[in-house]
Amino acid sequence: MPRKTVARTARLASIPLGVAGRTVGGWGKRLAGQTADQVSAEMSARTAEQLFAVLGQLKGGAMKFGQALSVFEAAVPDELAEPYREALTKLQSAAPPMSTATTHRVLAQQLGNGWASRFAEFDDTPAAAASIGQVHRAVWHDGRVVAVKVQYPGADEALRSDLRQLQRFSKLFQPFAPGLDVKPLLQELADRMTEELDYRAEAANQRAFAKAFAGDAQVLVPRVVASAPKVTITEWVDGRPLASIIKEGTQSERDEAGRLLAEFHFSSPTRVGLLHSDPHPGNFMLTPDGRLCVIDFGAIARLPEGLPRPLGVMTRLAVDGKSEELAAQMRADGFIREGMKLDPEDVLGYLAPFAEPAASEVFHFSRRWMQRQAWRVGDVKGQDFKTGRSLNLPPQYLLIQRVTAGATGILCQLGARVGMREIISHWQPGFADDDG
Repeated sequence: MPRKTVARTARLASIPLGVAGRTVGGWGKRLAGQTADQVSAEMSARTAEQLFAVLGQLKGGAMKFGQALSVFEAAVPDELAEPYREALTKLQSAAPPMSTATTHRVLAQQLGNGWASRFAEFDDTPAAAASIGQVHRAVWHDGRVVAVKVQYPGADEALRSDLRQLQRFSKLFQPFAPGLDVKPLLQELADRMTEELDYRAEAANQRAFAKAFAGDAQVLVPRVVASAPKVTITEWVDGRPLASIIKEGTQSERDEAGRLLAEFHFSSPTRVGLLHSDPHPGNFMLTPDGRLCVIDFGAIARLPEGLPRPLGVMTRLAVDGKSEELAAQMRADGFIREGMKLDPEDVLGYLAPFAEPAASEVFHFSRRWMQRQAWRVGDVKGQDFKTGRSLNLPPQYLLIQRVTAGATGILCQLGARVGMREIISHWQPGFADDDG
């Protein structure tokens, strides 16, 4: 992993420079007789290819940012989507691996020089590689098949460097996430950086989830076998990655995957007091017995009281079209700042489409639906854009909102049909209240 700020900045800076170069080259091709569509398609493909190459090679904060963006690709207009979809999807589960010697050095530092004796077998070829660590398949000394996650040396320095530099040209990435404000996403990733670097904290989170979902018929969380600050060892689980179902699953497989994901997302705060806060397809798979396997608990939101009741109340008011009551509730809970004048009908017009999944017995999540939401809130000439800019998101809701948006992005990638109303009624306080 390149550590030095100068080296990493040069790599990241190559993205906007590459875009500029391709734009100039595109003008030349137009003059040479190629159509605008031909030039645009070629530029999009090359930009996407470069985006993946740079963010994937750098890993660290650059790759984590790419993974966070990947769940929003469903909002990218169809005519631009395909190259970016392929590039961003790769970032969900793949990155160039570190060398075997480096892997062994980290294992020795974290588990002791006799680390190899703790395993009956250890595969030096990574099974997966992600933003700040890579995973190896091994057999523990007691015969259990395990996943060994090893953090890249210099991951802490790389994260800090990347997130600083990415904030400098965050506008460049806006087309990849229409309707999402990229700058706060980068700030939030920076805020959560320290907790994600400590694998002992991640192991504690995973133990809490594994205990709460032990024996569950729908969700499987692998148990933690051992952990250290930069290495964690968990039980190995075989399954079909969610990315595979997104790409080639049947409609029934998509629907079931979407249902399980939604149920996990909404039930966790009540069952564990925690919310899994890294929603991208690389962290989920379906097991042969039909359960949703969830991995990577480095980022979580602590919700000891469960999901906040005001969210359920506001969702219900939006579904019922009660604009005056909705605006009053949002003002009381800090979503509309004191002194800010907003027409309640405009507030309802902004929020009601987001509440559509809760308004019907079964909702069909689709790329087209997500594109419509992104277009309407991102249209600078429209009322929804103005209303959205006038609303406030209290800090305690920031991570919940991003996780919900990310999970919704995955559901739209799946094209899943899910009975959201029943799930929300059961798990979201305030939504099904008699007085709500």
